[in-house]
Amino acid sequence: MTLDASVMRDTERRRLRSVVEADMEVADPLHADDYQLITPRGYPLTKEEYLGGIASGQLRYRAFEPVSEIAVRGSAEVAVVRYKARISIEEGSSQAVSLICWHTDCYEARDGRWQAVWSQATAISRGTE
Repeated sequence: MTLDASVMRDTERRRLRSVVEADMEVADPLHADDYQLITPRGYPLTKEEYLGGIASGQLRYRAFEPVSEIAVRGSAEVAVVRYKARISIEEGSSQAVSLICWHTDCYEARDGRWQAVWSQATAISRGTE
């Protein structure tokens, strides 16, 4: 595959919409089986833990959107996207927490499509709704 920055930006936006809308039909193939997220609190989550939490309603995104340009770097096999994001999330019965984070995703070209393999969010400001 060739790296096309606009395709990667669209792929990332589609991934974000899928987790906000809890659309597992879209989210599942956008995340590799060995996907891992490092949360703003520093906790690692596997694909099963992350998407399972969203599917069950344990994790509920109210918002997850870029607030800066999505920068893209990479090659035909690996792409990295980085941007500032506004995230509003509820965990369990907790009050929603709003964050501004630096967000980085690493994608790999697998079976003719881009799949997220690693994500990391680093909180730079925090609040509650």
